Amino acid sequence: MDYIPNTERDKEIMLKEMGIPSFEALLEDIPKTLRQFSLALPHGISEPEVLKILKELSERNASTDKCISFLGAGAYEHYIPSIVDHLAARSEFYTCYTPYQPEVSQGTLQVMYEFQTLMCELTGMDVSNASMYDGSTALTEAALLSIRLKEKNKIVCSRAIHPEYRQVLRTYLKGLHTEIIEIDSPEGTTNIERLKKVVDDKTAAVLIQNPNFFGCIEDMEAISNITHKHDALFIACVNPISLGLLKPPGEYNADIAVGEAQVLGNYLNYGGPYLGFFTVKKELLRKIPGRIAGETVDSNGKRCFVLTLQAREQHIRREKATSNICTNQGLLALRACIYLCALGRTGMTELANLNIQKSHYAYERLCALNVFEPAFKKPFFNEFALKAKGNIQVGKVNDYLLKKGIIGGLELSRFYPELGNSMLLCATETKTKESIDRLIAELSKI
Repeated sequence: MDYIPNTERDKEIMLKEMGIPSFEALLEDIPKTLRQFSLALPHGISEPEVLKILKELSERNASTDKCISFLGAGAYEHYIPSIVDHLAARSEFYTCYTPYQPEVSQGTLQVMYEFQTLMCELTGMDVSNASMYDGSTALTEAALLSIRLKEKNKIVCSRAIHPEYRQVLRTYLKGLHTEIIEIDSPEGTTNIERLKKVVDDKTAAVLIQNPNFFGCIEDMEAISNITHKHDALFIACVNPISLGLLKPPGEYNADIAVGEAQVLGNYLNYGGPYLGFFTVKKELLRKIPGRIAGETVDSNGKRCFVLTLQAREQHIRREKATSNICTNQGLLALRACIYLCALGRTGMTELANLNIQKSHYAYERLCALNVFEPAFKKPFFNEFALKAKGNIQVGKVNDYLLKKGIIGGLELSRFYPELGNSMLLCATETKTKESIDRLIAELSKI
């Protein structure tokens, strides 16, 4: 890696500090097939020839353009109206960056302001910031806020929260020596009785995802009441599409509502970049990370927009900063803003209803086969877990489906060993009856 300006002596010191004999040993966890990968492009070929080779390589990927996908688990395929691409691709939006000179960034600031307004309307919360990196960092920043505010060092979270979100949470909080208590979900939702025993006066916050990682609907009102009895903050991590039908966090007294807004007009993008949203009660306005755009009038009495809060260390004294979070995901927030405006209140309700209908149709048809049985028997949104029957192996089922042009579900044993031979499947509004029936037809051959 010649572009990294480390001397050989620098490398020796770093390897010695890590207790590793060589740079190659540092990469041992990466499979050799990936470490030895090479494009092996011939020398001296033209640009059209290079593009042709790269296109052929890209076509080896199993994409949603070529396959029917029933994979969700935090990244979801939704239909994106053409107006989203059309408006978001305008150069004044597409090339803009964070507004260091807000007075000349009125368009960018208005986008932030409209995004904040829409997220507050969707979640029923009082205040929204101008977006975060993704759902996992939004959830973690919410936990950090609660630790600072409550001056307590105990976080209680459900094991039914996305496992990668929980991993990010543990990474961020490790340096603070925070106690993280995880509550099991043996029946698909958080164990309420266990939660009652664990939450106490030392708890800074309770973190719950709804719908949770398994797609199941949690009893958010009951959990909210348990949390507030001990003067802890209740943090809800929600799917914004589900709020077209489910009760919003503001109505069950959540203190903070966060989540992943990739579903709002943003593509799968090979797993990123994504878009986190962060909303709070008004009492927490000055405690939130990131920035807030506000509406005001200029010296001539004309409507204009300003950055009313910039609580990061680049703008204010480091010891006063609420977070070192830097750039908000402005372009993705713009897409979410256009998407929500295009669908409107009625459209969001219809969309959520379609997600429920499609997923429940798929669930009922799959359970009728002699292949799967329900892993849980709880109400769910657009995602559900199934356990393979007998000696049928989920991994081989997915391999078979892929050969037939179908991307199957997530093998849950990857994150939950106790759910061996189970898979998590998702059906959004993008799945037609014909595509679901095709999945059933292929599985019926097993």
